[in-house]
Amino acid sequence: MSDLPRKAVTRTAKLAALPLGFAGRATWGLGKRIVGESAEIVGRELQQRTAEQMFKVLGELKGGAMKFGQALSVFESALPEEVAGPYRAALTKLQEAAPPMPTRTVHTVLAERLGEDWHELFLEFEDKPAAAASIGQVHRAVWHDGREVAVKVQYPGAGEALVSDLNQLSRFARLLGPLIPGMDVKPLITELKDRVAEELDYGLEAEAQQAHAEEFADDPDVLVPAVVHQSEQVLITEWIDGVPLSEVISDGTEAQRDRAGQLLARFLFSGPARTGLLHADPHPGNFRLLPGGPEGEDDWRLGVLDFGTVDRLPGGLPTPIGDSLRMTLDGEADAVYELLRTEGFVKESIDLDPDAVLDYLLPIIEPAQADAFTFTRGWMRSQAARVADPRSPAHQLGKQLNLPPAYLLIHRVTLSTIGVLCQLGATVRLRDELEEWLPGFVREDPAAEEPSAVQG
Repeated sequence: MSDLPRKAVTRTAKLAALPLGFAGRATWGLGKRIVGESAEIVGRELQQRTAEQMFKVLGELKGGAMKFGQALSVFESALPEEVAGPYRAALTKLQEAAPPMPTRTVHTVLAERLGEDWHELFLEFEDKPAAAASIGQVHRAVWHDGREVAVKVQYPGAGEALVSDLNQLSRFARLLGPLIPGMDVKPLITELKDRVAEELDYGLEAEAQQAHAEEFADDPDVLVPAVVHQSEQVLITEWIDGVPLSEVISDGTEAQRDRAGQLLARFLFSGPARTGLLHADPHPGNFRLLPGGPEGEDDWRLGVLDFGTVDRLPGGLPTPIGDSLRMTLDGEADAVYELLRTEGFVKESIDLDPDAVLDYLLPIIEPAQADAFTFTRGWMRSQAARVADPRSPAHQLGKQLNLPPAYLLIHRVTLSTIGVLCQLGATVRLRDELEEWLPGFVREDPAAEEPSAVQG
């Protein structure tokens, strides 16, 4: 019996206490303002206290609570430093670990899914988990053929906990809004709920991971561990060592940060082009830096884990993304506006000024303009503040734009990846990756499609 369903009452109580805490702090904030402290100072103190409590609660729970916390954690770059600093360590913990389930529960799941003689499949099996996440935990082991493997065991009752937590969180999503400037958390929670069944299906995860493992098998820059065995609630893959990206963020050298950032951007854009799949859970806990890239031991490769959430894009990333990005950089306001309207980003009932739309987009795509761009928390905060300030033209225009369902996951993954790049403080040649992998970004030369007029 897992601790997830057994402690359902406790879980519900902890989550339910969050909005009460928010309300209490709002009253405290009102009192501070009555006695004369400025709204800005009070607002920041309120934001900091709220964030500290929320991430403390989310960090104590698995299931949807932790999943939501992990998804939110990559956006801490958007927070003011005095707010983000005190709980950055809690966010890193969310990205890497959760309380483990009892050993007897692990053995019970393995016996049910692999057979009573499951021990015979392994030369070694470590009962202490190497990592624990939102719906399962990973044990290090040695497969019967001598390969080191990662054994991912799903928590019994994980599905119920995911749904219950996300339903609970969605009830007070509005109260979470002020935590991350410019971000609406309700669509994030809705999207996590929509993907619960896929996340729990280790068969789908195995297919997605193996497709990447085969495509990147000989890649000098990216390593995806191959699938060794899969059954319901158990997924066994090859083991990879390496430096967790969370450690690169906190303690990595400038060279490591830049290399990790470049490879993360490369994987984001090359994955869909090469596999027809988009890895859709880009928080730092799912990546490793491994020594031994194309330049030798002092170089690094990117190890990619956890393919439980993917977006299926058979033709790669949609060409209109590259088209609109290229035309924005070229200043083609009318063409950009017409494309956004065609794709559903501007609804038919809305009329906007094309030049204003261009002004809204240009700062966001600044990283694609330079040969190399340094992603920083300061840049992320400035973008978030520009969109979040109710007095700004960007805020007013942003409210009138629409995000079509087909682009929802792509949008979140891109934003999340940018959040991680800002946590890394990486200098990245983003335009190189866009030119190589993003359909539509490089304008096609019509002459190149025509047969030569000179016959040989």
